[in-house]
Amino acid sequence: MKKSEAPHINKDSSPLSVLLFLFTEIFHLLVEQTNVYYQQHLDGQAGPSRRLPDITLPDMMIFVALALQMGHEFKETLHDYWRRLRQLRNPFYGETMTRDRLLHVLHFLHFPDNSQRPDKGEEYDQIWKLRTVFDKLNETYAKFYNPSEHLAVDEVIVKFKGRAIFRQYIPKKRKCFGIKIYNSVMNQGIHMT
Repeated sequence: MKKSEAPHINKDSSPLSVLLFLFTEIFHLLVEQTNVYYQQHLDGQAGPSRRLPDITLPDMMIFVALALQMGHEFKETLHDYWRRLRQLRNPFYGETMTRDRLLHVLHFLHFPDNSQRPDKGEEYDQIWKLRTVFDKLNETYAKFYNPSEHLAVDEVIVKFKGRAIFRQYIPKKRKCFGIKIYNSVMNQGIHMT
């Protein structure tokens, strides 16, 4: 990471502070587009409705943190994370964000403005809804990640049976259908001859 572009990030920085720095632009994009989508929803309703407060940057960060935490503690439904029964209760979720606020963010979570949808043609981008996020990630990684000469790149097929244009079929792999992901590991101090 270049010192001039991230002066507050150093070797003692926590992983959380580095992640927040790298993904702040994406969080801002999510907040902006989610609020635009919510406003479009309100404008499309026939009668008057109760307007909830706009989603803020801290709301979005808390939402993402709770979504990550929910991956470590499996419940049957979203409502189960906010149960009040003593034997099933986990106060972390209720103390961090109300259930209704999380459901509001989840319902209106949006990446791009639907009015910017490209026309279907030969150059149609089938993942246009996520294109801005991919572009921001690529830009951020290119700006701040400087790989060393000792870098190992590996490909992994993640099993996926749903519909996706980038799902691959590789008959010689144990998991034939899936999404190919590349990961890299920096080999520090290991020299191959």
